[in-house]
Amino acid sequence: MRARFAPVHDCFADLLASGRETGAGLAVWHDGEPVVDLVGGERSPGRPWRPETLVNVYSVGKPVAALCLLMLVDRGRLDLDDAVADHWPGFRAPATVRQVLAHTAGLPAFPVPRPAEAVADWDLLCADLAAAEPEWPPGSVAGEHAWTYGHLVGELVRRVDGRRVGRFLAEEIAGPWRLDLHFGLGEADQRRCADLTYGDPEWPRRAAGEPGSLWSRAVDNPPGGRDLEVVNSPLWRGAEVPAVNLHATAAALARCYSGLLAGGTLDGVRLFAPELVAEATRVQYDGDDLLLGRRARWTLGMQWEPDGSWGMGGIGGSSAWADPDRGYTFAYATSRMGDHDRVEALVDALHSCL
Repeated sequence: MRARFAPVHDCFADLLASGRETGAGLAVWHDGEPVVDLVGGERSPGRPWRPETLVNVYSVGKPVAALCLLMLVDRGRLDLDDAVADHWPGFRAPATVRQVLAHTAGLPAFPVPRPAEAVADWDLLCADLAAAEPEWPPGSVAGEHAWTYGHLVGELVRRVDGRRVGRFLAEEIAGPWRLDLHFGLGEADQRRCADLTYGDPEWPRRAAGEPGSLWSRAVDNPPGGRDLEVVNSPLWRGAEVPAVNLHATAAALARCYSGLLAGGTLDGVRLFAPELVAEATRVQYDGDDLLLGRRARWTLGMQWEPDGSWGMGGIGGSSAWADPDRGYTFAYATSRMGDHDRVEALVDALHSCL
């Protein structure tokens, strides 16, 4: 098996040798079996990246947050077309659960300016969202809910189930499927984290967007989500910001997508009905995305690509998805924040093997 996927191993090694990558994990499953599981580089100076190293993968975590809510839909605890206010009293926007999951709820940015430390105040940020007027009629257009997605989804989980989304993930999904995925790290898990770094000192400026733009408003309130002093701090790692601070291994992400690709069952453990997985990975919105500034095809928590794959990339270069036509799942988790050129090189190598 290693010989067949040798070009992927070689590409990963070349990324590290060339300095394009300094610390990362890569995992691929094909036909329901793990075929690539690599780590390399350092998680911090002088400390090697190990299989158990966790790293913040930004928006790669959005589908994981969505799965928590979708599990409650699968169990009949709420319906996709329920109004959010049916489960979250006082929620002002006339959005449905489906619209929240598909980024069309009209709440792409936290409406009240808050300081960086507000990332640790779940109730405050949720109250801000509940009181907000939507920026467009829910369901009419999409705009990635860049920072708000996890609070909208996670608060629905809490209102329906009673547990915070981090605990729900641990007990209902990560535990049964043996996934090293976390929202809100305890002290022991924080010691396993890789420190994020900038691949290019200009990257934070390029990623900031135009001042006053929807992108800028969405990703800079609360501020600090691309500031190394913030994202490498115990405050950030211990907080639950499910839209952008899943801490994960590549192996766990590829394994999770393999369970979804198999219709919701992994190693004999069924967490989701095949019908739920089919609905969750079906395109719900196809059109302009006001935040991304381009066409997007949103499922219930993921982006759908023209080749039929579904998953999510994160700002900084991490990515994870399933490709049903080619029969594989892929996950790349990096601490060197930059563009997605490393993923593109690895995918080219993978496709050459298939």
